[in-house]
Amino acid sequence: MAEKSIIAGIAPRPSRPERQHLVAIVAFDGVVLGDLAAPCEVFARVRDRDGHPAYDVRVCGVRSTAASAHVNLTVRWPLTTLRKADTIVVPGIDDLERSIPEVLLTELRRAIARGARVASICTGAFVLARTGALDGRIATTHWRAASELARRFPAITVDPDVLYVDHGAVLTSAGAAAGLDLCLHLVRRDCGAEIAAQVARAAVMPMERAGGQAQFIVHERPDLPHSTFGPLLIWIEQHLRNDLSLPVVARHAAMSCRTLSRRFREHVGMTPAAWIARARVREAQRLLETTKLSVEAVAERAGYGSATVLRDRFAVVVGVSPSTYRRSFSSLRASAPAAPSTRVPGPPRHQSLRRHSMRAGTRHCKSG
Repeated sequence: MAEKSIIAGIAPRPSRPERQHLVAIVAFDGVVLGDLAAPCEVFARVRDRDGHPAYDVRVCGVRSTAASAHVNLTVRWPLTTLRKADTIVVPGIDDLERSIPEVLLTELRRAIARGARVASICTGAFVLARTGALDGRIATTHWRAASELARRFPAITVDPDVLYVDHGAVLTSAGAAAGLDLCLHLVRRDCGAEIAAQVARAAVMPMERAGGQAQFIVHERPDLPHSTFGPLLIWIEQHLRNDLSLPVVARHAAMSCRTLSRRFREHVGMTPAAWIARARVREAQRLLETTKLSVEAVAERAGYGSATVLRDRFAVVVGVSPSTYRRSFSSLRASAPAAPSTRVPGPPRHQSLRRHSMRAGTRHCKSG
């Protein structure tokens, strides 16, 4: 039928797309409720330029019910929904020891084989890893589970320092908040930046952070109280503001520089310089969280020498500036915080080395 003209001020109603992009979100026993809700909320809010819903969002499962930690869910759609889904989202699982139904893994493998786009949120990477889809790829998950993912699936290169990894048809994200970033990233890929920004505003959240931006990782002190190097590590932490060059540390340990370097790596798993760098980041994080010291004072106490050096190193390791980190994690509530900004800090300067977005993807929404 030929396109109708606007007559007497009446415009023809835009026609709906022949088929909506089908997003299937998998529900299973032990599903993390926040990881399940995030893609439902984000994709359901998307409208194309004609005002039509851009996605057909369906929650599906092996059974008609799924038990999470707090509620029992009624699942409307069967698992066979995966057979025609364009995008499949695998939420996190609450217990890594839970068994995954084989039928779920089989359906996921079939969907991946036919070219469906599959994304995991948080510990959903463990479910996706069981399908083999992550073998030979870089992937991420919540930073607390990253080492376990690497241990269980050695064929996967686990990057604990990024928010999400995009291989085009296979994507993984870090913890729950990063799942929102991943969903907005997919909307941006499918529909463009303008529509993704509209969704972000409607959900009262910032536009998605770049995938290469670091997770807010707590760089915990290794538990080595009984190890050979336990006393040395404690001494280093007590003298972070001092000169901790290799000769100084070796002299305190009563070893040659070469022997210290070799034995330190054997016992601690990294070089003395790398451990000291992490210890200084941990100390800077602690001071930013628990004190009102200026950034300059934090830099001096953590051993950076200047605020400029602290800012540069902090951005590399943590992914944001010290001031931004303090606003997010300070435990002090003496004064009312300023109104939050919707501007999300950008990724560190070496993002190109840490961003793992493999291809741009295709658009599925009408371009107008």
